[in-house]
Amino acid sequence: MPPVISSVLSDGTIRRLVEEERIKIRPWDPSLVQPASVDLRLGTSFRVFHNHRLPAIDLAEPPTGVTEHVQIEDSASFVIHPGEFVLGSTVEWVELPDDIVARIEGKSSLGRLGLIVHATAGFVDPGFSGTLTLEITNLTRVPIVLWPGKPIAQLSFMALDRPAERPYGHPDLGSHYHGQREATESRYEGGPAGASSIKPETA
Repeated sequence: MPPVISSVLSDGTIRRLVEEERIKIRPWDPSLVQPASVDLRLGTSFRVFHNHRLPAIDLAEPPTGVTEHVQIEDSASFVIHPGEFVLGSTVEWVELPDDIVARIEGKSSLGRLGLIVHATAGFVDPGFSGTLTLEITNLTRVPIVLWPGKPIAQLSFMALDRPAERPYGHPDLGSHYHGQREATESRYEGGPAGASSIKPETA
């Protein structure tokens, strides 16, 4: 059996796999397809951090409830201030098969304006379904006004050499963000699903 070549999917392959419903993107707008990616639009769901609620983020005891959900109207704007970090969501609902992964990337033109759309969570596992949570940062010294429905990021796709044995959503994985429909705050638990939690000793 010849080896399977894993590669970034081209525009024609993306269109074909969406038409075949191997990849599901809803709502689907073919005009958003780029040479090797699909543009994603900003949704109306945001989570804003309340830094005064805790003195520090301790990963040995991950905090909860440190963000407030903000839902805006389709016609409203959202202002992100200099140095501010907020969570946002995409308009698009994405479903991946067991043999394709995706990556969220920023838009070059927005990056040149100082707007970053993901800190580290750019990887989308095979089997994932849901809207995508964006980690949005304003690196400039002036506020940036965001508008729902505008392209905010892009999603590229890569083929695996074989289907994942335990795709995202598998019962053994504790897939925290499977099926998310709005901007979702961290559900970090300190390690892989099923791993024992080891806290540092104190004198």
